[in-house]
Amino acid sequence: METAMSLPKIAIIIGQTRESRFADKPAQWILEQAQARDDFEAELVDLRDFDLPLFNEVASNAWVPSSDAHAVAWQKKIAEFDGYLFVTAEYNRSITGALKNALDQAYVEWARKPAAVFGYGSLGAARAAEHLRNIAVELQMVPVRNGIHLGGTEFFKVHPLGGQNADMSEVAPVLAGSVTATFDDLVWWANATKAAKA
Repeated sequence: METAMSLPKIAIIIGQTRESRFADKPAQWILEQAQARDDFEAELVDLRDFDLPLFNEVASNAWVPSSDAHAVAWQKKIAEFDGYLFVTAEYNRSITGALKNALDQAYVEWARKPAAVFGYGSLGAARAAEHLRNIAVELQMVPVRNGIHLGGTEFFKVHPLGGQNADMSEVAPVLAGSVTATFDDLVWWANATKAAKA
C-alpha cells in the first residue's frame, strides 16, 4: 500500500549575525510568503541562536564526528530539514563569514538536499549567491536555478540607509515572481531528493 510522503521541511536560514543586521526584515517577510503556501513547511533558523565557534574540528564531519557541542547542536538542527533557503547579505563579493562558518560546521546534513538563496544589497547579493552555489555543490547539495534578489532601488526603499525604511510590502510585487519560482524549485527538488533517499 502506498503512503503519501510528508510535506518537505524547508529551513529559512538567516545568514548574518551582527547586531546591526538588516536580515530580520527580509527573513520575516519571506517566512510569511512561505507560510502562505501549502506544499511545504517552513521554519526560520537564526545563526545567532547557535553561538558557533570558528571551525576548529580535526576534519569535516564527513570524515570525523564533530566534538564541539555547539557544532553538534547545529548539525542536529539542520538535519531536520529537506531543503534550505539562505537569506544573505553580500560582504566583499561573497557571503558573510558567519554563514560560511556555519556551512563548514556540517557536511553530512547538507548533502543531497536543495538550496536556494534570498540575497539583499545594492546588487541583490548576486555575487554572494553565485559563491554560495559553488559552496553548495562542494557540500553535495542541489543548488536550484532560481533565486530571490532584493537589490537596487527596491533594496534602498526598505533599508534604513535609503532613508525610506519602507515595509517589505512596498517591494513585494517586484519580488513575487522570483519568490514563486524559487519556492517551486525548492519543493520539486526536496520531494525528488526525499524520494530518492527513501
